[in-house]
Amino acid sequence: MLGTSLTRQHENIREVIQSYYQLTKPRIIPLLLITTAAGMWLASDGQVDPILLLVTLVGGTLAAASAQVLNCIYDRDIDYEMLRTRHRPIPSGKVQPRDALLFAIALAILSFTLLTVFANLLSALLALSGIIFYMLIYTHILKRHTAQNIVIGGAAGAIPALVGWAAVTGELSWAPWLLFIIVFLWTPPHFWALALMIHEDYAKVGIPMLPVVAGEEVTVRQIWYYTLLVVPTSLLLIYPLGESGVVYGIVAILLGSIFIKKAWLLLKEPKDNQLARSMFKYSILYMMLLCTGIVVDSLPMTREITATVAENSQVLIQGISTVLEQVTINLV
Repeated sequence: MLGTSLTRQHENIREVIQSYYQLTKPRIIPLLLITTAAGMWLASDGQVDPILLLVTLVGGTLAAASAQVLNCIYDRDIDYEMLRTRHRPIPSGKVQPRDALLFAIALAILSFTLLTVFANLLSALLALSGIIFYMLIYTHILKRHTAQNIVIGGAAGAIPALVGWAAVTGELSWAPWLLFIIVFLWTPPHFWALALMIHEDYAKVGIPMLPVVAGEEVTVRQIWYYTLLVVPTSLLLIYPLGESGVVYGIVAILLGSIFIKKAWLLLKEPKDNQLARSMFKYSILYMMLLCTGIVVDSLPMTREITATVAENSQVLIQGISTVLEQVTINLV
């Protein structure tokens, strides 16, 4: 009897932990963290302090988790109405809104304290501003009232790039703001591709996502425009800023070419859910690999290799030019 009771208690504790974990929407957080990491590597020229990296990523995780929990509390009414979200912890009754609120506040306090003590105040304030912007501007003001909700609200998802840079330098410059803009411009194609797939759910609860308000054709046209903006913008890290080099350039061009192709295919077939799904999945891969390209390009070893290759190429070109000049003189 005692053994049965202990087993049941263990299962209950595990279920409670799992419910609170689900409140944080953990699948969203890694994408935010990789932009944070990219900002850190870019700011430190590829030589990031591992302790600072760990602290900043943990602090960023806590801030993002707090924002997602608050979102779950605020949106519990529409979450209950939509089939894909009905089984989330709050609408399903596994977690009470009051308890979730205390959890979100605790996460935010931990995030702010950790970043302030072990990084700096600016990074902590930026992380806190991300929570406030996501809840106040996107969730409360924009999400239920305008089809441009995800465009303006995309700023919340771009803030982690600023957090990463600020954690290293204690200030902000052109480079992190450009990284912010890249994520900001990437967000509409990413999120509208998802909205195309589940627009019926949004329509059911009266959320004015672009596919619901304007239809598939207008939405895919907007996806096309934003994709055409984000790809060349990503190259500005190379010129004129000079923050990234050849390796990142190659990665950005290859990834961008595929991104544009997928947006073009969707533009031609706006009602094709499989193309929308492919666009959505690739957009995640695009951002993850683009940030990885920033990290790899910033490494001192990468810079040394590219510099050596460039120098040898220049010597080779000069050698070929000399040979051609001699050949030309002999022929004359």
